[in-house]
Amino acid sequence: MKFPIYLDHHATTPVDPEVFKTMSPYFTEVFGNASSRNHEFGWTAEAAVEEARAKIAQLIGAHEKEIIFTSGATESDNLALIGAAEMYREKGNHIITTPIEHKAILDTCHYLEQKGFEITYLPVDQYGRVSTEDLLAAIRPQTILVSVMLANNEIGTINPIAALGKICKDKGILFHTDAVQGLGKVAIDVEKMGIDLLSMSAHKMYGPKGVGALYVRRKGPRVRLTPMIHGGGHERGMRSGTLNVPGIVGFGKACEIAARVMPIETLRITQLREKLWTGLQKNLEDIYLNGHPTERLSNNLNVSFAYVEGESLIMGMKELAVSSGSACTSASLEPSYVLKSIGVGEDLAHTSVRFGLGRFTTEEEINFAIVKVSETVKRLRELSPLYEMAKEGIDLKSVRWTAH
Repeated sequence: MKFPIYLDHHATTPVDPEVFKTMSPYFTEVFGNASSRNHEFGWTAEAAVEEARAKIAQLIGAHEKEIIFTSGATESDNLALIGAAEMYREKGNHIITTPIEHKAILDTCHYLEQKGFEITYLPVDQYGRVSTEDLLAAIRPQTILVSVMLANNEIGTINPIAALGKICKDKGILFHTDAVQGLGKVAIDVEKMGIDLLSMSAHKMYGPKGVGALYVRRKGPRVRLTPMIHGGGHERGMRSGTLNVPGIVGFGKACEIAARVMPIETLRITQLREKLWTGLQKNLEDIYLNGHPTERLSNNLNVSFAYVEGESLIMGMKELAVSSGSACTSASLEPSYVLKSIGVGEDLAHTSVRFGLGRFTTEEEINFAIVKVSETVKRLRELSPLYEMAKEGIDLKSVRWTAH
């Protein structure tokens, strides 16, 4: 084993060696601009981009002309929401989303609120799932867009996207999903799921950083977006700028690999995740699973360890690279807004740790993680007066209230 052991695959993934090998020539040998249509360098680059576009489209059941390349998921989310909001503003000004979306969605919604749009944040259940009943109740005549993530980046819960998409289709409302965490792990078919806009990122699925894509439906209905970046009319006029050819090639290869290995990889990683969860349960009391027990990403395990502060736990096991939440909010001392939204109390929310397994995670690494986490939790609990009080049967609610 090599230390530290990487168990933070929701934040980013290592580039697959196959992906890196495929990308390599496009940095030094095949370095043309895909928009240079006057010579072989440009033609070769353009052909590579279109091949990658087709591979990405195939993974989600789309047509290659429906794939718009971006710099990553954050840009894709912004383009989907702002682009649709501005394009369809005459039709309405109401958008529906959830309180547990990635910040790329939530912050964009806050921006749109400042521009006069009304945002409804649907409630989620104790597992982080949206109900079809709540969506139906929230729809108004002015509703133009619904955005619900495929799978949550902190707790791994998978939403009933096909059911939500059908409602939107029946109502004539555009449906967007942030599929960043689910792409390559969950089977996606934009037609069967009724998805009109779908955000993707390469670096969450063993591709390079700095490249993403947005699926934009071209018929049934044709979706139009107001561009945010102007200059040159690249990507069907929706996203101008010189294409990141090496990154796009890598993204395409990552999707090709995912399509090939997804079934067996999902099974293997699920087994390792269950081994980790079973081992922790066997060694420790007062630990709680966050997110849906079965409708969750195969590689996600989010656990609250009562009486142990999450950051202290992470600092106490340097051999493991894990997270206390989203990489985009890890600088905050506030408890996870996702956990708060699903009803996890502030005390337990502060004790949560997210384990993200991946393609190259081994059983040996999981065995080590079980022992290391268990030992560290026990050691920290021995230092915790709250844990000692709990063992003695003292009402901790009154103790904490007094302490505050």
